[in-house]
Amino acid sequence: MADILTIHFQMSKNNGGDVEEVVYPTRKKGIAFVTFEDQEVVENVLKKDEHRLEDKRLSRYYPLKVTRYCENVFSSVTSVLNMSVFKDQFVLEDLIQELKKKSTALSFGPLQSNGHISVQGSFPAIKLLRDFLLLKAKSLSEEDKKEESQSHQRPRRRLQQHRLTTEMSNSVHDVDGEKQVVILDTDTYHYMKYFFPRIFVVNGDVVISDITDGDITTVYIESAGSRSDAGQVLRVKKKIENQSIKLHKVLRKEKIYLEDHSRDERRRYKLACKSLKPHYPSVLIIPYDTHIDVIGNAQEIFDFTKEVSSKVQSLLQRR
Repeated sequence: MADILTIHFQMSKNNGGDVEEVVYPTRKKGIAFVTFEDQEVVENVLKKDEHRLEDKRLSRYYPLKVTRYCENVFSSVTSVLNMSVFKDQFVLEDLIQELKKKSTALSFGPLQSNGHISVQGSFPAIKLLRDFLLLKAKSLSEEDKKEESQSHQRPRRRLQQHRLTTEMSNSVHDVDGEKQVVILDTDTYHYMKYFFPRIFVVNGDVVISDITDGDITTVYIESAGSRSDAGQVLRVKKKIENQSIKLHKVLRKEKIYLEDHSRDERRRYKLACKSLKPHYPSVLIIPYDTHIDVIGNAQEIFDFTKEVSSKVQSLLQRR
């Protein structure tokens, strides 16, 4: 298959050119990585509307989906929503249907008996859903305030809305505008902390804290005292947001999987990453027990992971 793919992408009718390498099979079923010698060929191949893999060794032709390497590495995150806070105001099943219609790019799991539901999709789409729920929560909170001024009925609803206001509405800003929150992709946050630490270094008037929950990290920016300038809190928030948007557009991530390797092989992979890191100053390496995350721009992480693999294989062959 690697030979057939090489021939396909070298043919002029496919806008092809000199192929440096084809990696197949890979850990992702049905996926091959093709490296060209010339960047211009890459752009031409991507411009072709339809790629059909044809060869006399194949029983039929196969359509190929061709995309740029690592284009959507940060495309999918999973979040668990606690919809139980809305149960006194809405039929939850109807509310979920409304969310599905508004967020067609998201995938919703089944609604659990405790009101929890998992949502999967792109990070920006998750944030839009969150903003929609915050607006709905805010409108309910305002309704409660009006009703409370008229009567003292439905204390249970007010209790739930108070918790909702604490957990959700303050995620936008507090009453005085002295507390702000930024929701970040966790990998983007790690990259910012490592390469742009000055963004998180503030004077004594502002305090920054964070909570990481899987794919999402919540950053809290708040005033340290009564004399703090609320505008300063907003400026810090804006700096973090602007930098995260820039990075989200260019950062990609690759995983070096370690589960199928022996303890000695895992150690060699980690040592190889450490020794090669100085040659890739813009790449962030985060080692875990089961894998190593490599974060950076697409070209650098491709070159880095390829060089790590070659270095480890070379070391193993010398044994």
